[in-house]
Amino acid sequence: MNLNPDNEQLAAAAFSLQSTVFDELYGSNSIIRYKRERVRKHVLQWIGKNSEILELNSGTGEDAIWFAQQGHRVHATDIAAGMQEQLVKKAAAAGLDDLVSTEIISYTALQHLKEKKQYDLVFSNFAGLNCTAELDTVLQALVPIVKPGGIVTLVILPRFCLWETLLLFKGKFRTAFRRFFSNKGRQARVEGEYFTCWYYDPAFVKKHMKEDFDLVAQEGLCSIVPPSYIGHFAEKHPGLFSFLKAKEERWKNSWPWKNTGDYYIISFRKKKLAK
Repeated sequence: MNLNPDNEQLAAAAFSLQSTVFDELYGSNSIIRYKRERVRKHVLQWIGKNSEILELNSGTGEDAIWFAQQGHRVHATDIAAGMQEQLVKKAAAAGLDDLVSTEIISYTALQHLKEKKQYDLVFSNFAGLNCTAELDTVLQALVPIVKPGGIVTLVILPRFCLWETLLLFKGKFRTAFRRFFSNKGRQARVEGEYFTCWYYDPAFVKKHMKEDFDLVAQEGLCSIVPPSYIGHFAEKHPGLFSFLKAKEERWKNSWPWKNTGDYYIISFRKKKLAK
């Protein structure tokens, strides 16, 4: 069953339109590169060599290509056809067709994956899962597709971001509180297309994973380092950027920093006796 088809199709249309310029827009952003490095470093703690990975909302394939280059086999899924088209081209150019497979499918329809198997890792980066109002149902759909002892790593936007709240002092009241008062979701705009995003605290994810998975790690991402949308911060203030990175590395697993970032990275291990 497709849980919110209208919003999914709106999001798919938006990101398909952005697909041809996505890498150009974001590839040179130092904080985005920092975020990717943090997420990848986190994931590598938990997976073995030559792992089978299912990536949700894989976009243009930046992570899929990187994991394949490390020797892992990646099935990269996305609902945006334009994103998948870019991913296929990049995998072919990198000579990684044998390690990267693709499928246009929503994470709300995982029961219909073309290949019925279990994975060592299910991975979702940079808030793709914030595009559904039914995250609890999506999380439950992960149970049969993760191997016993396998890992789920998700990168999600929480309902509170310290840096965003500080925008209150610049008079940006709507932005400062857009997450906190978001029970019915907030409208997002990409390439002129509008769709809805929802925000989920770590406690929500833990609640809906605890029956079948054990929590293994949670980190704040851009809790001390500014979010990437604060224009060219790293380039304008390289010394301060390095200082803040060091502080975030030290405190990323600690309260309150693990809960107050622009994102949080959260990983679970499937219980051996999961249902």
